[in-house]
Amino acid sequence: MSEREYDVIVIGAGTVGENVADRAKQGGMDTVIVEAELVGGECSYWACMPSKGLLRSAAALRAARDLDGAKQAITGDLDVAGVLRRRDRIAHDWNDDSQVRWLEQTGIDLVRGHAEFTGVKRVRVTAEDGTVTDLVARHAVAVSTGSAALLPDIPGLREIEPWTSRDATSAHVIPASLAILGGGVVGAEMATAYAGFGTKVTLIVRSTLLDHLEPFAGEMVEAALTKLGVTVRTGVEVTEAHRTDKNAVLTLSDGGRVVAEEVLVAIGRTPRTTDLGLERIGFQPGAWLAVDDTLLVKGTDWLYAVGDVNHRALLTHQGKYQARAAGDVIAARAKGLPVDDAPWGAHVATADHDHVPQVTFTDPEVASVGLTEAAAREAGRSIRVLDYDLSWIGGATTYADHYEGMARAIVDEDRGVLIGATFVGPDVAELLHSATVAIVGEVSIDRLWHAVPSYPTVSEVWLRWLEAYGRPPL
Repeated sequence: MSEREYDVIVIGAGTVGENVADRAKQGGMDTVIVEAELVGGECSYWACMPSKGLLRSAAALRAARDLDGAKQAITGDLDVAGVLRRRDRIAHDWNDDSQVRWLEQTGIDLVRGHAEFTGVKRVRVTAEDGTVTDLVARHAVAVSTGSAALLPDIPGLREIEPWTSRDATSAHVIPASLAILGGGVVGAEMATAYAGFGTKVTLIVRSTLLDHLEPFAGEMVEAALTKLGVTVRTGVEVTEAHRTDKNAVLTLSDGGRVVAEEVLVAIGRTPRTTDLGLERIGFQPGAWLAVDDTLLVKGTDWLYAVGDVNHRALLTHQGKYQARAAGDVIAARAKGLPVDDAPWGAHVATADHDHVPQVTFTDPEVASVGLTEAAAREAGRSIRVLDYDLSWIGGATTYADHYEGMARAIVDEDRGVLIGATFVGPDVAELLHSATVAIVGEVSIDRLWHAVPSYPTVSEVWLRWLEAYGRPPL
């Protein structure tokens, strides 16, 4: 057994943990990062990157088939084997050598193995070969262990060995049929991907599809999935599961049943805190870790929780944003500096409250930021809703022969600024950052008249929103 001392210990070397460690190192902190699996984490190998790799080829093929002059050149169907090869390249064949080299170049130490707290600022790491390394932090420990798929307590479900999102994004054999439990982002995206492969997909949704977004988003995605051949069952849930020789059989709450070769469970996430030894430092194993805007775990002056594990915004880009704030804050506090006055720009993670951008990479895509109409009204805001059919825009006419899309802006009438925006349509993800900047920057409606959108592009929707809102006073 060996013992090492560092300024900062980061548990979890995913994209979030990497960014905490990097910013702490830039702030002059001697930093070590601990990882039990692959450096780069969930997003690089089992979530964001491979899932988008699975989705893109079929989406590109459908887009080409919607353009006269291009569709005539298409003589074959999707090459699924080619899609999987491309996905494997994107996931670096689940090899983290390049990420490890980055850590080495940055001057961040890496200890591989499973981490457990043994006390305040003390972490024990057990490697696969049983080697034990004790780490001691002079200033802070940051937990960036992320989240895992939640398996509901449905009779027989565990026994049929269902897929989680990891299995769906890393599969090398595509099933003939797939039942998906859950109508959130993962369920909708994987239904899109596997339908593109020719899999017979059934999507089982307890309420409505993408119910955390504007209602029209879920309605348009459901219509598109149905067009792809997906059977969407809303308002039902699975009550029992068992497996036959060839298939899984799911019994539904309405008395129906679904038979499929594989079952994907995508109903939510649970924090990876079960086996960290949290009970030794006064916290409940398996619980989310509540933090303030500096990502400091409430009730401590040394423990930080960054990314999914704090349950503020379960999105990679928000986790990286939190990580930059946490690394800066740790370094500032270690030097006795105010967190809002550090020379390297330490800041707090305020964007997690009302300014979170998110893209659902279905076909059509859904891109949203800020508050929905329902959330704004629930918060008591005085709002005006601006809706516009994107197919009416000149740029959409040039983009596709049968463009379908919708955009909604939420205006805070008391302040004359946007507080929410949602786009649904082909490739609308690229429209999202302009809305994010306008909302976070609190750009006034009057000022937005002078931000002229280029023509002919779909971004002309900004002008149409302004026209719907009304001309500025003369």
